[in-house]
Amino acid sequence: MTEEPKDRSGPSGDTVSASPSVISVMLIVPDAEAAVAWYKTALDATELWNLGGVAGLEISGAPFFLHEVNPENPTEISPGQAGVTSTRIEVFADDPDSVIERALAAGATAGAGIEDHRVPWGTHRQGGFTDPFGHKWSVGDKSPLRPFPG
Repeated sequence: MTEEPKDRSGPSGDTVSASPSVISVMLIVPDAEAAVAWYKTALDATELWNLGGVAGLEISGAPFFLHEVNPENPTEISPGQAGVTSTRIEVFADDPDSVIERALAAGATAGAGIEDHRVPWGTHRQGGFTDPFGHKWSVGDKSPLRPFPG
């Protein structure tokens, strides 16, 4: 059985060019309004849209989303409710030290101290913090974003 190709034309019949997929995270938080404000202050996030309980943000063009805890969906709970964090959010920056300092100044809890790690491609500078909503963040330089070996 062969599947028919999908129509990829726009309303006028023009071909719509495919764009690459984007991966993101949806962070479950107890208070979306407070979380939006914190991420804007602490990480210089830009608000893309806000539906009041669900919001789209981005940091340097990388989108992420916030969703307030919904009691009618018990499968999506905040780290505070679960008592653990199962996902670590990674940020790659030119100056990881200043990103972490800014987050700590805004009320994040210090995680692993920032240090240089020897990795196959050279040195990777990385440290971390936990945001006030229980999410763990690692902040490092951009060295892992290049192909290796390269």
